Amino acid sequence: MVIDAFVARVLHVLGVVVWIGGVAMVTTVLLPTTRRLKSAAERVEFFEQIEAGFARQARWTTSITGLSGFYLAYALDAWDRFTQPAYWWMHAMVLVWGIFTLMLFVLEPIWLHRWFRASAQRNPEKTFTLIQRLHWLLLAASLITIAGAVAGAHGWRIG
Repeated sequence: MVIDAFVARVLHVLGVVVWIGGVAMVTTVLLPTTRRLKSAAERVEFFEQIEAGFARQARWTTSITGLSGFYLAYALDAWDRFTQPAYWWMHAMVLVWGIFTLMLFVLEPIWLHRWFRASAQRNPEKTFTLIQRLHWLLLAASLITIAGAVAGAHGWRIG
């Protein structure tokens, strides 16, 4: 079980690095670059092409991250941490993972893709502003969670 937990931890950290690193790239590079394109049609097309590739990659990495995380909680018998406020970052990890999983596997394929196209055609500036703000919010929540998880895994506790 020690080797299994070691492998799960490695997969978990690699999954988070690739997934949240991609979110950071989309938020800090892709969206600002997209907003500088001349026409709204170019912006929508460019963003959707890049975002589609990222969404495929993010589905894999969020799956790996979620599976390895739940396995770690099981293998390390860490479920009681969810009852302790000092382990707030465990709740945050599940919450961030859940939001992205909901977005990637449910909302985007069913509704979000169509909403984005329609909204971007009506008012591209407002749509890209909203998308960028939401990405910044998700990135900030992700980075706070990562910081808390790293600090918590190394002994830092609140309270």
